[in-house]
Amino acid sequence: MKRIIAALFIASLMIGAAAPVAEAAIDTYQYSYWGDAVPSPNAYKMEQVIYGDNWSSGRLASPMDMFVGKDERIYIADTGNNRIIILNKEFQEELVISKFENEGKEDALNKPEGVFGTNDGLIYVADTLNRRLVVFDTAGKFIRAIVEPKSTLLRPGFQYAPIKVAVDKAKRILVVSRGSYEGMMEFDDEGQFIGFIGTNRVKFSPIDLFWKRISTKAQRQQMEQFIPLEFNNLDLDEDGFIYTSTSEEDSNRPIKRLNPSGADILRSKGYFPPKGDIGTLKTGTNPGSSIFIDVAADQAGMYSALDSKRGRIFTYDKDGNLLYVFGGLGSKQENFRTPSAIEIMDDHILVLDKDNGRLTAFEPTRYGSLIREAVISLYHGKTEQSTAAWEKVLQLNGNVEVAYLGIGKSLLKKGEYHEAMSYFKLGNNREYYSEAFKGYRKSIVLAHFGTIVLVVALAVVLGFALMKWNRRKVNGQHFQEFGIIKNPFYTMMHPFNGFWEMKYEQKGRLKLAFGIVFLLVIFTIIKRQYSGFVVNFNNPSQLNSLNELTFIVLPFVLWCVANWSLTTLMDGEGKFKEIVMATAYAMMPLVIIYLPQTLYSNLITGSESSFYYLLDGVALIWSVWLFFTGTMTVHQYSAGKTVMTMLLTLVVIGIIVFIGVLLFSMLQQMISFAISVYKELSFRL
Repeated sequence: MKRIIAALFIASLMIGAAAPVAEAAIDTYQYSYWGDAVPSPNAYKMEQVIYGDNWSSGRLASPMDMFVGKDERIYIADTGNNRIIILNKEFQEELVISKFENEGKEDALNKPEGVFGTNDGLIYVADTLNRRLVVFDTAGKFIRAIVEPKSTLLRPGFQYAPIKVAVDKAKRILVVSRGSYEGMMEFDDEGQFIGFIGTNRVKFSPIDLFWKRISTKAQRQQMEQFIPLEFNNLDLDEDGFIYTSTSEEDSNRPIKRLNPSGADILRSKGYFPPKGDIGTLKTGTNPGSSIFIDVAADQAGMYSALDSKRGRIFTYDKDGNLLYVFGGLGSKQENFRTPSAIEIMDDHILVLDKDNGRLTAFEPTRYGSLIREAVISLYHGKTEQSTAAWEKVLQLNGNVEVAYLGIGKSLLKKGEYHEAMSYFKLGNNREYYSEAFKGYRKSIVLAHFGTIVLVVALAVVLGFALMKWNRRKVNGQHFQEFGIIKNPFYTMMHPFNGFWEMKYEQKGRLKLAFGIVFLLVIFTIIKRQYSGFVVNFNNPSQLNSLNELTFIVLPFVLWCVANWSLTTLMDGEGKFKEIVMATAYAMMPLVIIYLPQTLYSNLITGSESSFYYLLDGVALIWSVWLFFTGTMTVHQYSAGKTVMTMLLTLVVIGIIVFIGVLLFSMLQQMISFAISVYKELSFRL
């Protein structure tokens, strides 16, 4: 007992020894399937920075929005200077709109925060502080103003403050108004208000909802209301769908792709939702999730989102796979202070910096160009060209798992299933792997159909013969004696008799119990490391066989010690030795099921994995039942007292672990104090 308690204490100390390791910051990175930020070449590099020194109208001041038309003219909402600047693709000034004539009177823009240009030459400006939309022609001549609408659809107290604007193919005018949590405002081509579109879902805490339900009317009026978050930006893609962004912490849907009716159809088939930085960046000077302030639609279904928190630009493909990340906050020329808008011009990316008052143009590197070529080629059905580009990408960066998927898809279309399986496994995509494996398995079955049928037939005949021979052997026997080795197997099927014989007929052995625990450790290791890819979600880099001692042996020891400590106070008849044997015998279903389950997992596709998980459930329920009957038989308890004892055993385990962690913490402090005293004495002497 002293040795067991000492081992338990050491194991408890080991629980507290693990501490998270902070990851080093990486300038340019790519997220792996396991959520690790892995190094990546830079996909874009700075081409030039434009402040406006060479423009006749002067430098930019707090620019807030930007739009690039199909003619590659660049529209900038120069908010601080109360104007709209239009540039050509060489970034030369073509037109400035600031003051204009409105119904015979001089009028002017007041802090415009949004701008949009249509294909027929109209310029829409969100004149924010004047609370209106202003429409100009190609020459900058005033056409009309869309002022605050009057409608029963607007809530009392609604204030019209347009900050972003866009016009779709149906000539609907879409407006993001500050404080409009009902969604985007929709106007027809005549400027008549139609309604709202694309309302965000309400987010709230279940606890807050509970308190609100039980509160009085007066208390509810003082509580914070549950309202949707407002959009902060929008953009239209080449198909007329609406991309929107929302400034929401820890959201899995900060970006949406809305169809004309306002339903979100954004695809999210990547390893993680398209939300920027994921949970790995929890430390550092700027922790937390990304905050998107703008999104720009690209060709071939790609889109890029601008993160205001870290100044990063995240680019995704049409399925939501992260392609590359670049940018950042800082004092370098290629970095930003307060990024405010992003647009795409051909394969270049333009970013406005509000506080620096400048426009930065980025051009793709060879790495970025190859990724774009691969995605665009695959989008247009040019699989050979896409595969060639992805192979070149992998030569530059083997961490791009989406490249393996691209090559695998090409091989799958050619019918090269086995090779496709290898690439899908490298890309950690189980959906496509299952599809390739299904084709490969079918080809193997067709090629060896005769041999497979013969083996199955022989196995059936052999099994039938063994059953018949065993039946003849036991025929006429009124009592069948089971030896010590067979007792665990007999106990699985007849738990009450088996545990009775183990306790009162001395058929249990500690060596056999320890052997069962050892086999469970071995089979668990085999299952975790060699289960089929479609059901194996374990990170190979984190697999450690010694950890199974923590997950199996330590709970086994804790249960035995806690159960023995508790039952000695509750008139239990079980000895510590009997508790150990009963606990080990109760884990026999796990030992029996794990190995064939592992073999089975290597022969199935993802859609056929239900039976695999069913085996897990059967093994667990079976073991729990054996735990129950073993505890009841060994201690001679009633059913109710047995359930209570098992629950209290779990409580005692928690107390033991808590005390162990507490002692470890105290020991650490004592050692730290002793080291400090030693250093102080050494310094003084």
